[in-house]
Amino acid sequence: MVGPLTKDAVSALAFGELVPVPTLALNVLDNKDRSPANLYMLSLKVETEAQQIARLAWQESRRNAVIVTGSGAVQRRMKSAFSEEFTQLGGKILSEPVFSTDLVGLQSLANSNADMYFLALDYNEARTARAYLGPIPIYATSSVHAGDTGPLAGYDLADVTFVDMPWLLEPNHAAVMIYPRSKIYATVDLERLYALGIDAWRVSQLLLAGARDIFLDGVTSQLSLAPDGRFQRELSARRYVEGHPKRVAPAKRESPW
Repeated sequence: MVGPLTKDAVSALAFGELVPVPTLALNVLDNKDRSPANLYMLSLKVETEAQQIARLAWQESRRNAVIVTGSGAVQRRMKSAFSEEFTQLGGKILSEPVFSTDLVGLQSLANSNADMYFLALDYNEARTARAYLGPIPIYATSSVHAGDTGPLAGYDLADVTFVDMPWLLEPNHAAVMIYPRSKIYATVDLERLYALGIDAWRVSQLLLAGARDIFLDGVTSQLSLAPDGRFQRELSARRYVEGHPKRVAPAKRESPW
């Protein structure tokens, strides 16, 4: 069974009767301690992206972050996930200013001791805020990527590093181009859901065949099945250079010596 369920519905499955057949929920539980047999979870939660960006920033030797966040619930979730992951790695959050139409405060941040910014903002907010943040490296999630909106939009986001799915960033990748593109989905958000449907179908076929040690080169991300039934996602990283998203070179590993 495959179900695009709400979190409450997934909780009902997890804490209710035994799940009789392999069931793939396209959402996740907040309670990480609950993982009944036969229940598997795959989602596009923004927390995963914020955590991956925190690790990437750390690998690129960023240690002191300023988080510029919006007032919406999704932005607050991104902020919290990034902050928790970054501080667990050893980084420090210097401040968490809230984006507003009064941008004077953002200009003063350029003189702080930060060596990076994390933008927990949507696409339009990020384009506006970017102009006030100077040359310090900037990181974000897929929320700043609205697809191909022309080179001017890319220039507004110059040098912003973000993660997003191969479906949008690597259309010519062998694992992506074999699937047909929908002609009716005009927005990036719907394209992401369409891609989720492709990976959900592929995962369900593997579960039906009895596979449990799953690693999939998916169109939403690299997918791997964790012991708790959740699919872990590793997205593609890009940086806006000369108006276009360019591949981010793998970070150099720090010497243990």
